[in-house]
Amino acid sequence: MVKIYFMKRTLIAHSPDADDIFMYYAIKFGWVDMQNTLFDNIAKDIQTLNEDALKGVYDIVAISFALFPHIKEEYAPLRTAVSFGEGYGPKLIKKKGEKLKRNFRVALSGEHTTNAMLFRIAYPEARVTYMNFLEIEQAVLNGDVHAGVLIHESILTFDESLEVEREMWDIWQELAGKELPLPLGGMAIRRSLPLNKAIEYEATLTKAVQVARDHKERLSKMLIERNLVRIDAPTLDKYLELYANDESITLSPLQYKAINKLFEIGYAHGFYDTPVKIEDYLIPTEYKELRNS
Repeated sequence: MVKIYFMKRTLIAHSPDADDIFMYYAIKFGWVDMQNTLFDNIAKDIQTLNEDALKGVYDIVAISFALFPHIKEEYAPLRTAVSFGEGYGPKLIKKKGEKLKRNFRVALSGEHTTNAMLFRIAYPEARVTYMNFLEIEQAVLNGDVHAGVLIHESILTFDESLEVEREMWDIWQELAGKELPLPLGGMAIRRSLPLNKAIEYEATLTKAVQVARDHKERLSKMLIERNLVRIDAPTLDKYLELYANDESITLSPLQYKAINKLFEIGYAHGFYDTPVKIEDYLIPTEYKELRNS
């Protein structure tokens, strides 16, 4: 008797920045797979992904960590494909020599991004405009806004006529203390998926990030040759060491502590209705161990 297996199509929604592409494309290039599963992907800017997560559009989606308390009943955080800042992060930039008033106009990459929450706590009187992260630098150059918070690759490539007014890292340290990394983004998976499948998805994505790191040079070259990233090889190498490094493979105890501190700060400043601890919402991987015991 011949068994027929049906391939389930699974769509992963991630941002178009180089770290997300790097961490996913070991799957896209067929280096990592999952039984009876055909992966596909879609790239959208991070705020659009945050909004899609609020609407429950995708089974697996990249999100800003600051969004998670708003979707905790529908999604579980994945332990992998995470991006943190350690001594670096998004940058508040302006034209060189410009003095910012207390109510300056600023462009942010989205209402639910981590950098937006930190900025709004630090600058409560600023007049905020939200736009696609790719448009922020030009909006500052054009004078449409007085300043903007750059994220992703633009923190390394912004125009020389601009300067950094303040690092989001410095705001984070003032709010959270000196020892914690800055939680920026990760992945979330729909809670209504069968638990054994959710565990398998997380394991597959974790392996993809591990394989990407193990073959960083080869994978980076392929991404550049196929025009899948917006930056050159030296900038890509530097950028991946910031946001798709060995600490991106699986969450560490220090990273859990940092995420919980972010949620604590958000709750204290009225961004969330209830306190949240990230560990309470993880996929219970012990389920698979019990089934196999």
